[in-house]
Amino acid sequence: MENSNPLKNFLEIPYDELEAMNLEAGEKAKKLKPEQLEKEYQDYLRKEKRVKAVTICFSDIEGRLHMLDYDKNFLLRSAGNLTFDGSSIRGFSALHESDLRLELDWPSFRWLPSDVFGPGKVVLFAFVQNRDRSLYSSDFRGRLKEYCDKIKKENGITGYISAEVEGFLVDGKQAEQNYSDTNKFKLISSGGYYHSLPLGRLRNFIDRAAEAQRAMGFRNEKDHPEVAPSQFELNFTYEDALKACDMIQLYKLVCRQVANNMDMTATFLPKPTTQINGSGMHLNFSLFRDNKNIFYEKDGKDGLSQAGWDAISRVLNHAPELCLILNSSVNAYRRLDPKFEAPNQIKVSSIDRGSMIRIPIGDEKSTRLEIRSVAPDSNPYLVVYSILKTAMEGKKLKKDKDKRDRLRFLPDNINDAIKIFKASDYITDILSEDDKAKYVGPKQSVADRSPKELGTTVKTSEIIFHHEVTNQMLWNRF
Repeated sequence: MENSNPLKNFLEIPYDELEAMNLEAGEKAKKLKPEQLEKEYQDYLRKEKRVKAVTICFSDIEGRLHMLDYDKNFLLRSAGNLTFDGSSIRGFSALHESDLRLELDWPSFRWLPSDVFGPGKVVLFAFVQNRDRSLYSSDFRGRLKEYCDKIKKENGITGYISAEVEGFLVDGKQAEQNYSDTNKFKLISSGGYYHSLPLGRLRNFIDRAAEAQRAMGFRNEKDHPEVAPSQFELNFTYEDALKACDMIQLYKLVCRQVANNMDMTATFLPKPTTQINGSGMHLNFSLFRDNKNIFYEKDGKDGLSQAGWDAISRVLNHAPELCLILNSSVNAYRRLDPKFEAPNQIKVSSIDRGSMIRIPIGDEKSTRLEIRSVAPDSNPYLVVYSILKTAMEGKKLKKDKDKRDRLRFLPDNINDAIKIFKASDYITDILSEDDKAKYVGPKQSVADRSPKELGTTVKTSEIIFHHEVTNQMLWNRF
C-alpha cells in the first residue's frame, strides 16, 4: 500500500517564490548590517523545520569551489567555531598548520532550487581565517572584501563587476575526468549563436540553467548559445565586486549540476577543442563614488573620464605580470590565438575585439571597461582583486614616443607567463611572497607535466591535471 504520508518533509520552494525571496535577500544585504542579517537568518533557520542542512562555500587559491554541508542544528550551535582541515586543500595550509576557521558571511545567504541542489538546503559563503581568527591570506575572497572595504572607507569608491562567462556543453557525465580514455570531447550541438533549435539539447540546458539562476536572484539579462558549436553564455546583472565573484562560482556550479542531470558535462576549459573559438570570461568593470560612475565623462575620449583612462593605463602596464592570474591553466593559452578573435593584444580599443581591454558604448550608468583576456577557469576573487588593486594603485604606462606604436602581446604559453609572474616585484607586492609561491607552485607542476609547445591538438595532460578537474588521486601523481 502506498504511503500517503511521506517520511521526508524537506523544504522545496517553487521557482517564482524562490526568485522573490532571493531578490529580497539581495536588497537586505545592501541595507542591513551583517550582524542584523546573522540574527534574522539564524532566527529563520530555528523556525523553519524543513531546512535540514546549510551548504558552506569557500574557494581555494586556484579558484576551485569547495562545499561543506553542516547539519542545521549543529551550525546554529557552533556558528562561531567552525573549523576544517586546510592541509587537504591544495595550495592552502601545510600539514603542521592545518586547522583553519570559517567565518560565515551572512549577507551571502541564499535559498536553493531543490531540483539542482537537493531539498532542504540553503547556502552561505564563508571567509577563511587563521586559528587566531585573523584573515587567512590565501583566501582571496577575504582579501577582496578587505580591499573593497578599504577603498570604500578611504576613497568612497565601490567596484562593480558583470561577468560574461562562456562554457562548452559536451556529451557524457564527467567527460573531463574521462578524457584520458577518449582523448576527445563530443560536442552535443553544431549550431551556433542565433540558430540553435529551440528544444535541442543545448537550448534545453540553457533554459534549465537560466531558470535555476533566476530563481537564485541572478537577474539574468540574456541566455544564449555562443559563436562556437556547443558553446553557451548566460549573462547576469552588475553587482558589487564580491557578490559578482560569488555569482560566478555559483553560475559554474549550477551549470555543471544541470548538465550532469542531463547526462552531459558543462566544461569551463578555455579551449577544449581546437579549430573553433574558445571560452572567455569577459569582466565588465566600473568604479562608483556617491552613486556616480567615475569612469564616465560625456565629452571625454570614447566617453571616458581621466580616472577611466588612468585605470586602463595601469592595467595595461602590468598586463604581462597579471597574465598568469587572468589565464591560469595550460589550456588557457590555446584561447589566446589571434585567428579566433583572441584578446591577446596589450592595448585598448573601442572596436577591436583582439584588444585586451575594450570600451563598450555606454552612458553615465553603463560606462565600463571590458577586460577581455580573462579565462573562465581563473579564480574570480583573485582576478577581480588584482584588477581592482592595479586599476587603483598600479603604475601607469610611461609616455615613450619610441615605444608608443609598438604593439605588445600577452604571453602565448603558460611557461612564459610563469617566468614573468615569478620575476615580478609588483606581484609580490599585491599578493605577498608566500601567496605568490603558493599560487605558482601548482601551475608549475602542471606546466612541467605538459609539452612545452601547445601544438595543434589538445593534450591529455592539460585536461586531467587541470585545477578544476583533478581529484586527490591525480594530485599524488604530481
